[in-house]
Amino acid sequence: MLDELDRAVVHALHIDGRAPFSRIADVCGVSTQTVARRYRRLRAGAGLRVVGVLDRDTGPETQWTVRLTCTPAAAQPLAHALAARPDTSWVKLTSGGTEIFAIVHVPDDPGDKEGTDAPHAMLLRDVPRRAGITAVSAHCMLHTYLGGPTAWRGITRALSPGQQERLRPPAAGPGDPRPLTAADRALLEVLRHDGRAGYADLAAATGWSQATAARRLAGLRARGTLFFDVEVDSALLGGTTQTLIWMSVAPGRLDDVATALAGHDELAVVAATTGPTNLLAQALCDGPADLHRYLTRELGALDGIRTLETAPVLRTLKRAGAVRASRPGRSAGRGA
Repeated sequence: MLDELDRAVVHALHIDGRAPFSRIADVCGVSTQTVARRYRRLRAGAGLRVVGVLDRDTGPETQWTVRLTCTPAAAQPLAHALAARPDTSWVKLTSGGTEIFAIVHVPDDPGDKEGTDAPHAMLLRDVPRRAGITAVSAHCMLHTYLGGPTAWRGITRALSPGQQERLRPPAAGPGDPRPLTAADRALLEVLRHDGRAGYADLAAATGWSQATAARRLAGLRARGTLFFDVEVDSALLGGTTQTLIWMSVAPGRLDDVATALAGHDELAVVAATTGPTNLLAQALCDGPADLHRYLTRELGALDGIRTLETAPVLRTLKRAGAVRASRPGRSAGRGA
């Protein structure tokens, strides 16, 4: 388990993923060197990583949830293949290891590919061709109630309100309304691997000066197109049992139910989707007994939920950022 200072560093990075170690140290009352050591240790032992992510509701993409049922022999190779793709995130093995859950990112603007299936190539062409798949379902994510620039409360309990306020990045001016360019996407690709990448790295990837890279990054953050997610092993924060929950909710009650769920400490994600189950959630609980308590006493007490399906997450192969070579671990964060 993480100690108080470890939790404070994780919480600080959730507030501002690019906060200087000196500012985190000042808020936590320790030295800059101590924060730097803890950060390195958390990266090595807890899977900690800050990554830049396009916001689900304001970014230039539509996101789809995909569930694949596979033969036992096909599940893991297919899950790894999905995780390696640049257009996926949140790739998980669930339900005994024969089901895969993933989020697929489809650009809203197909550019010069209009009239083709290229933006939806994975959904329409790539997945159906794979051997070993016995069932496929895909549904569009319509609205995020919890997730994106918010987070599972398991990582946001370490700092006081006053400390949190001192860590919030300074208010930026109006966001840059320009559509994303090729250079912007190169910048975002660097941040998908390391949200704390220096301006020299961003300048080298984009061909801009460091000052231009800094301005454009600030503009994307101010506009809400880009946020910084924190990935960390949720088991070290008490989320040892990770479960996906699909609910069918009466349309007239959907907004009320989803808003109520977004206030539950056990949940890291709440999103409305198309399909026969129109509400998706991810729960992080302290063991099976805690999950049972949550399902029966909290979810069961809400009016409007017609049906409910749960699937335990056995392994997370990809989180919000690009795949990196590290131990798999479980993740917690805005897009846990």
